[in-house]
Amino acid sequence: MNVRFLGGAREVGRSAVLVNDRLLLDYGLLTGNPPRFPVERVEPEAVVVSHGHLDHVGAVPSLCSGDRRPPIHWTPPTRELALTLARDTLKLHGGTYDCPFTETEVRRVTQVSETHGYRESFEAAGHEVTFYNAGHIPGSAHVLVDDGDTRLLYTSDFHTDDQRLVSGTTARPDADVVLCESTYSDVEHEDRAAIEDRFAESVRTTVWQGGTVVVPAFAIGRTQEMLLVCEAHDIDCYVDGMGKQVTRMLGRHPEFVRDADALQRATSAARFVDGRDGQRRRIADQNTVIVTTSGMLSGGPAMTYIPATRSSPTNKVTMTGYQVEGTPGRDLLETGSAEIDGRRMPVSAQVESYDFSAHADRDGLFEFLDAYRDARVLVNHGDRCEAFAAELDGDGFEASAPAVGETVEI
Repeated sequence: MNVRFLGGAREVGRSAVLVNDRLLLDYGLLTGNPPRFPVERVEPEAVVVSHGHLDHVGAVPSLCSGDRRPPIHWTPPTRELALTLARDTLKLHGGTYDCPFTETEVRRVTQVSETHGYRESFEAAGHEVTFYNAGHIPGSAHVLVDDGDTRLLYTSDFHTDDQRLVSGTTARPDADVVLCESTYSDVEHEDRAAIEDRFAESVRTTVWQGGTVVVPAFAIGRTQEMLLVCEAHDIDCYVDGMGKQVTRMLGRHPEFVRDADALQRATSAARFVDGRDGQRRRIADQNTVIVTTSGMLSGGPAMTYIPATRSSPTNKVTMTGYQVEGTPGRDLLETGSAEIDGRRMPVSAQVESYDFSAHADRDGLFEFLDAYRDARVLVNHGDRCEAFAAELDGDGFEASAPAVGETVEI
């Protein structure tokens, strides 16, 4: 087996791995200005997508350009999430370099799509492939690839601990090689219950004092997690942005969430904003909680809510996810100001950060990999892949961190 890294190696973003020059695992993009896409033009015989986040699926429709029609395999939620993201990308960037595909190519994706559940083996480009629950977001999957000689486990993004939205992964299928993510390889997450309690107390205090709380959250996974947290702690909230559409969609796939009844209760309890800026400004003046995209303040309804609430120190902005360097969210945490819609804005509102990560931390990574001490480990999807591979090597693993463009023979 040979494995070629077209993206996602020694970086977070544009994940793309070509197996035996035939089977492509993921095809994402690295958000930025300008965005970055996988290297090299590829024409795989089949595509397997691990989950519906932009850095893993954002460029998939471009694989259906010209006369190319490779079958695309994924779970049902991943298919819907991928199409939602593609249509949003077309809406925001269609016809520009920031969007590598057209509406025609998005339609073609629906024609070549093949969905599979967990632990249902299927054939793709001459390989036997099986999905296992990765515990990251609904529909996320570890991908086991067997070419008859070698079994490769592509972990993709995963979490070993339970979240309210999805249960942590317990799958440990036999594998000769593990291609493992390393996003939080130098971080130990705080206990999730303790984080929730601090968040809920902070939010309740702000509302009691007459303030408004803006909760920027990723549309996929994080918005639904925050709705579940709010419902569990009896916190009334609004929800705005793409997260509304994703929340409704996940209600159609109850088998891919941890507690479908809880998600339904949280969805019913939240108040969905209809999208008018006038309504948003009125909501921002209330003593309330607003869960909204974008999670890094790079677009979405947050562009209305942050300017409307930024001037009062009674108000609060609670960041709920990792803020990539160079994003407005990162700037806000580090400097107390952010560029919103092209204007640098000082923010007098209180700014807090909570680690609601959907990735395994250092302990979780070692716990997972402990089942694969006899396997070869290839580290990717992280800012310190080489350092983590060296640490694994020192702990008795055979580990390395390939670079983008590198081919590894197994």
